[in-house]
Amino acid sequence: MTDKTLQALIEDELEWEPSVDSSNIGVAVDAGVVRLSGSVRTYPQKIAAEKAAQRVKGVRGVAMDIDVRPFGDTGTSDDEVAKRALNTLAWHAMLPGNALKVRVENGHVTLSGALDWQYQREAAERAVQKLYGVRSVINQIALKPQVLASDVKRRIEDALERQARIEAGQVRVSIEGGRVKLDGKVDSWSDRNAVERAAWAAPGVTAVEDHVVISA
Repeated sequence: MTDKTLQALIEDELEWEPSVDSSNIGVAVDAGVVRLSGSVRTYPQKIAAEKAAQRVKGVRGVAMDIDVRPFGDTGTSDDEVAKRALNTLAWHAMLPGNALKVRVENGHVTLSGALDWQYQREAAERAVQKLYGVRSVINQIALKPQVLASDVKRRIEDALERQARIEAGQVRVSIEGGRVKLDGKVDSWSDRNAVERAAWAAPGVTAVEDHVVISA
């Protein structure tokens, strides 16, 4: 597939995605690597645009150069964004109370603190992304070290075997402490994401180095 054809497919996907206003988004493709530029009005739109590009077959990587520019004056100070973020996190059913800290600068939110599971880190980030006035989210939440099960590698490989689209033999898993390293090849970006999710789902995992590449 040529870069020009891939660019057209991505533009069609962005236009089709109902949660994204693609009128101010530019698409450039170089050897399968996509660069999205321009602006959107909310941070969730920016995330949705990135996911839309990733799911197009043939995409090998996505570079984001999209700014969040709310329509008109947001009327939302950093203090107000921080208060809303803290309240949202405090009332979130998946998160322990008062476990996280929030710092906001020019609408850019940094999350810090420590949690037990990766799904909690992701839930905290998603909750804050939706708040009005947020321009980006930097997730610096750490995972508390846990005792690793001796079969953590087997658990990950078993999870990959259950993914019908993925040949687990194409993915190599190595463990060092709580850190998982993934190598190998898969057919699409969505398969790569599935591999990484399987690694994070194993108990005791504190970090994932994802070196899996997309087959040409």
